[in-house]
Amino acid sequence: MELLEANPNPFGGIVINPEPIPDDPKTFQAQLTHSLDTWCDENYKVVWLEIPIEKAALIPIATAAGFTFHHSMENYLLLIHRLVEGAFVPPFATHYTGAGGVVINEKNELLVVSERYRRRNNPSYKLPGGALHPGEHIAECVTREVMEETGVQTEFQALVCFRHWHGYRYNKSDIYFVCRLSPLSQDVVKQDEEIEECLWMPVQDYLDDEFVSVFNKHIVKAALESPGATPMEIQGYSDPEKHEIFMPAGMEHL
Repeated sequence: MELLEANPNPFGGIVINPEPIPDDPKTFQAQLTHSLDTWCDENYKVVWLEIPIEKAALIPIATAAGFTFHHSMENYLLLIHRLVEGAFVPPFATHYTGAGGVVINEKNELLVVSERYRRRNNPSYKLPGGALHPGEHIAECVTREVMEETGVQTEFQALVCFRHWHGYRYNKSDIYFVCRLSPLSQDVVKQDEEIEECLWMPVQDYLDDEFVSVFNKHIVKAALESPGATPMEIQGYSDPEKHEIFMPAGMEHL
């Protein structure tokens, strides 16, 4: 009987290669049972099993063998089986990450949007912004989101502040980065799908608006009063395509 094709991971576990997993449930069950017995004898602590959606019929076989769900995406389910009680398993991602842009023009006007799908009837103006795409940097996200929602091209200046919030979508937590951007264009072209209204509003009018949340007023004030943290590359530290570093103004020369 052949073992399922697998490779060790850094946590004392073994990861089953999803591509050669047999389609036939009986063959899979036999190979899985034989593999688990072998890996127990070899002192592996955890088995990781990714089942593609096209092989979803194998999931009940895996759970019957002792596997539990770890996380899922659109096209696969990842399961784990602790061969040693209490073995460490890194948790799946627990947070959403988003960014909003404070964009103020030479007339001291703030670029704001009112979302089409909101909880109250009155216009509630907020900063343009949205969620980061996988592998996307914060600076890339916020300039992209501002462009998509308002049609205004911008340049990233600084990270001003951030908010950490629990109990967001699907009971995950959320980190929201507030960034100061400088406008490179002025004409507004709103995104019809999500945005009901988009305009340049005098900053003081925004701060005085009773329908603007206290949080949004505070972050605009922070963008006006704080120099914030600016992007910085540290020579010899990893690949800048894979990380972003923000430091207080003046640190870039250290």
